[in-house]
Amino acid sequence: MRNRNNTGRPIARRAEQFTNLPVVKEPAELMTFLMEKGGMSRNKAKSLLTHRVIFVDKKITTQYNFELKPGMLVQVSKSHNHKEFKSQQVKLVYEDAYIIVVDKREGVPAVGSEKKRERTVFSILDDYVKRSGKQHRIYGIHRLDREASGLMIFAKDERTKQNLLENWDRLVTERAYVAILNGEMEKDKGVISSWLANDQLYVAHAATNNTGEKAVTHYTTIKRANGYTLVELDLGSGHREQIRLHMQELGHPIVGDNKYDTENNPLSRMAMHAFYLSFHHPVTGEFLKFETPYPANFSNLFTPQ
Repeated sequence: MRNRNNTGRPIARRAEQFTNLPVVKEPAELMTFLMEKGGMSRNKAKSLLTHRVIFVDKKITTQYNFELKPGMLVQVSKSHNHKEFKSQQVKLVYEDAYIIVVDKREGVPAVGSEKKRERTVFSILDDYVKRSGKQHRIYGIHRLDREASGLMIFAKDERTKQNLLENWDRLVTERAYVAILNGEMEKDKGVISSWLANDQLYVAHAATNNTGEKAVTHYTTIKRANGYTLVELDLGSGHREQIRLHMQELGHPIVGDNKYDTENNPLSRMAMHAFYLSFHHPVTGEFLKFETPYPANFSNLFTPQ
């Protein structure tokens, strides 16, 4: 069992050691700040950024021209095992001793299957953490459809994984998606709720009675144009293919989702992206939130014709 502090939250099993630089007082590029406030040469600053030991507000930052704002905290980790991460399929958004948050590209499966060997988000991250030691591993927490893109959480040890899985509803405060739907939505906002079950082929469907699990999706219309609708979607619950099925039930399936009654695929991908994620850290209790931009080509369907 984890040790807990007097707030009832788990406390860290090991603390990362840092050298804190002066708190940022005026806007500056990270490289300039490291040289001026950290007393580093340009080569030294470049080396530290490359080796992923510079943290800005507790997030690993490698961008030399990252724009610092007043109040930000810049730290240099004394750990030397933050290996450089390179991938065309996955962008590393956040990493600490316990979790990794990534932004995956569309078309990349989150995890593999026994029948098909291929590069997955899981295998990419597992290879990455093992470069710091063969005993290191990655642990999947939740899924994101192969055809979709966006934010995902992974754990770096078994205890953190279990804590996330067992306390998911308490720890995760918001997961939001953006999607483009076929047709123009009638309502500006609404809620769709149904009971979902999985058959032997692992295909979600709306159960005719309460034998499945309740799934709730909140939707807000952002834009309508050219026979399409841009919506933001908040999950009141999270089940496999929940959003895809709910949009199809509304009569407005997601663009590019050829599983749920649409052959329209103008973007050559499913137009769904997990753009926002907020949660309490499963070990430290710190509140974390992440947001990624909407995919650039989503705007193509709403330009005047």
